[in-house]
Amino acid sequence: MRRVAITGIGVIAPVGNTAGEFFANLMAGRSGIRHIRAPFVERLAVRVAGQVDFDPAAHFSRIKLGYLDRFSQFALVASAEAVRDAGLQLSDADKLVTGVYLGTGLGGAHALEEAISELFRNGGPRIKPLTVVLAMNNAAASQIALEHGLQGPNQTVSTACASSAIAIGEAFRAIRHGYAEVMIAGGAEALLTLGTIKSWEALRALAMEDPLDPGASCRPFSLDRSGLVLGEGAAILVLEEMERARARGAQIHAELKGYGTANDAANITKPARHGQVRAMEAALHDARLATADIDYINAHGTATPVGDTVETQAIKQVFGDHARRLAVSSTKSMHGHLMGASGAVEFAAAVLAIRHRAIPPTMHLRKPDPECDLDYVANSGRADARVRCVMSNTFGFGGSNAVLIAQALG
Repeated sequence: MRRVAITGIGVIAPVGNTAGEFFANLMAGRSGIRHIRAPFVERLAVRVAGQVDFDPAAHFSRIKLGYLDRFSQFALVASAEAVRDAGLQLSDADKLVTGVYLGTGLGGAHALEEAISELFRNGGPRIKPLTVVLAMNNAAASQIALEHGLQGPNQTVSTACASSAIAIGEAFRAIRHGYAEVMIAGGAEALLTLGTIKSWEALRALAMEDPLDPGASCRPFSLDRSGLVLGEGAAILVLEEMERARARGAQIHAELKGYGTANDAANITKPARHGQVRAMEAALHDARLATADIDYINAHGTATPVGDTVETQAIKQVFGDHARRLAVSSTKSMHGHLMGASGAVEFAAAVLAIRHRAIPPTMHLRKPDPECDLDYVANSGRADARVRCVMSNTFGFGGSNAVLIAQALG
């Protein structure tokens, strides 16, 4: 069975617009959660989010922007960084066996909401001719393929919050089983629109704004947590067949070792421990690793009252006594929940933890919840840490659970 190397990482997120800036800010405990900058903010009850500081005109021509929703813009910028980081130079023959697997929850939410507003609020007679190609969920993956001339397999996964973790996992399988040699894999999301935020408000899942510090509104595993904070952004990885990467002298961040997925089949919104347990166990089995091999878990850790407790219970069930020796953190405390892009962004953080031998913290953990009693790396990152093998958990609405494992080489 073929091995898979991670040779490139690109990130655009509320805490940084490059992979390096992203990880440095995570380690420093800097929050990208802030008051939403949008003309509709006065209509919101919840006015904080993980919003990316991003100028599209700095990256794309006016003509090009006419074909790109915000989520596709993020994906293209992150993929360009990942390709540069990998030092990837593809021949025409290489492009035939290089594909794109991307995850997203809502796809072109901005384009779709603009079209709906024009029709129903403003009474416009027509909408933008390119609305369909802007809004379709596979727009970002298709734009990446067009940008780089990639003619291998191209798929888009939409399984709520688990979307991009599953996209990475399936890209891993495509290389391992010989369907591709190189894969551009990850996720992108840009859902900070009026309609989307109001929909989440109606679900009563969003955190209340912290009255003293908006940046502290997302508090995973803390007794005073009140819900998730929406975020936007993208993360893209370059995956390569190991021998190919070594032959060209590529810098290898880590080896992608295992992938597990399972569905709760229990409730459309509430998480269930058994599904999370099965996904973690499947990833460990796939990686041929023991529980004691894992040093760090980047937790799903959304800061919802039920979700954090269930994930803690699942980790304990899978890892037994080793659960007490694990470092576990939720970087959502700083960048928010990027929905369909969350799995990719958080897996990138876990891989960068291997690269830098450092573990990012769970910020704003003020009052430990007695039911959440693991080592959550509270409020301060750990430099010079043992981080050879990492797990990244991503769990979504609909009961979709996906787990990825990466390991240092050597």
